[in-house]
Parts: sequence; C-alpha cells; structure tokens
Amino acid sequence: MKKALSLLLALTMALALTACGGTETADTQEADTAETEDTAEAVELYVFAAASLTESLDRIIEQYKEVAPGVTIVPTYDSSGTLKTQIQEGADCDVFLSAAPKQMNQLDAEGGEENTEGLDFVDSATRLDLLENKVALAVPEGNPAGIETFDQLAELLKSGGVALAIGNSDVPVGQYTQKIFSYYGLDEAAIAGCLTYGSNVKEVTTQVSEAAVDCGIIYATDAFSAGLDTVDGATAEMCGQVIYPAAVLKTSQHPDEAKAFLDYLSTADASAVFESVGFTPLS
Repeated sequence: MKKALSLLLALTMALALTACGGTETADTQEADTAETEDTAEAVELYVFAAASLTESLDRIIEQYKEVAPGVTIVPTYDSSGTLKTQIQEGADCDVFLSAAPKQMNQLDAEGGEENTEGLDFVDSATRLDLLENKVALAVPEGNPAGIETFDQLAELLKSGGVALAIGNSDVPVGQYTQKIFSYYGLDEAAIAGCLTYGSNVKEVTTQVSEAAVDCGIIYATDAFSAGLDTVDGATAEMCGQVIYPAAVLKTSQHPDEAKAFLDYLSTADASAVFESVGFTPLS
C-alpha cells in the first residue's frame, strides 16, 4: 500500500513539473516571437531634403514618431544638387525632396530633357509636387544699405555699389538668382566683384544674418526661420515658380514605409507645419 502511494505521489510531481516546464517554454517562445516581431518592424528611412526644409521637416519628423513609432527617419539636408550627386553615387536614400524640379528630373527616367545622363533612380509613380516657395530679397537687421527692391538692386549691381550674397550655380536658389539676373539683363561675370556665394541657401542666409553683405537672394521660408526682413519678392515672371518635388527612390530598401512617409507629408498636420514657415502646400 505504501509503495503504491509513493508511486502515485512521484507520478503527480512529475506531471506537475512537466506542466510548469511546458508553460515556461510557451512563455519563452511567445516572448521570443514578440521580440522578433518588434525587431522586424523597426525601420530606418533615409530622407534627403533641400536645406531650406530643415526647420519644417525636423518638426514633421517629430510628429511622425507618434504616427509610425516603428519607423526612424534619418534626414540629410544640403543643396539639392549635392544630394542629387550623392544619390547618383550610391548613397542610401529612400525619399528625396528637392528645392527644384531640375535635380529630380536629372534622376528620373521620365524627367525629360533634363535627364541628360539616362539616370533611373526615381519611382515616378510616387512623384508629386509637394510645396511652393518664394524667392526673396533679404537684408540684415536695420537694413544699413537701404536696399528696398529688386529694381534698385539691379541698378546698384550695375554701378558696383552693393555686396550681394547668392547661391552657387549648382544650387536651386542660385539658379533662380541667375534667372533674375537674366530678367534684368545682368551679366554675372561683369558684376562678380559685388557677389559672394554659398554652397546652399543656409550659407547665403548666414551671410545676411551676420551682415557680411548688404543683402542676399534666398527663399522666403529661410528668411522667416532666420528672423530676417525681406524687402521684395521675385515674381514668377522674374524666376519662374519655385516648386519642390518629392518622390520615393527605386533604390529604397523599404518602399512601402517610404511611400507612407511621403503620403504623410501631404496631410493636414504636415501641411500646417509647412505653412507656418511660409511654404504653400500643393498636394
């Protein structure tokens, strides 16, 4: 009888241990599965954006953390021409936001005559015109040189009586400036003594902010962000529309997540941020 009771007790304990072990194994497997799923959902998106988007896009990226907590946006800001070259040379980039159509067209197989190298980086189906900006004539605090209009600036450039900061020729803001020079019949080489250059719009803005020049041709949004006064704005007749295209790139490792972020840039929440610094949302 005692032997039977001992056997029964041993069997009961063995079954209990087996059940506990099974529970621990199931819990461990469930935790491992959850950890694997979390790891699988973590995505880094590399976003290349024109320097003039720095302030607004940084704020939007912060907002997007609540919309897609598993997605980390890694932005790179520079002139659109520099970013285009980096993409062409193989830099990791999921979404490209350019300050002008030209640099986007150069990377887009459907970019027309401006795609002179036959490049095919842009997913054309995702491309959209996201924003419009304005080219403005900005002056340092107090406007010591008394610059008031583009018309006045043109006359001062002809006489050599002004110091003007502009963007390089491979920078969209510099290309818009060249159109303004053409509008006024100004030869850039002939007025070179009046000019200083920046490799992107932020460098030009800094020259104006530090009063290193009498005035600068920059975007209205950069003037706003830097707290600079603008005394005149360029019309579409002077330099054309200032359109910012955006697209997912074909080289993206996460095209679905990249498209979701691009779509977010057209939402009311994102548009409100863009508008707060002077952009006009187009999509």
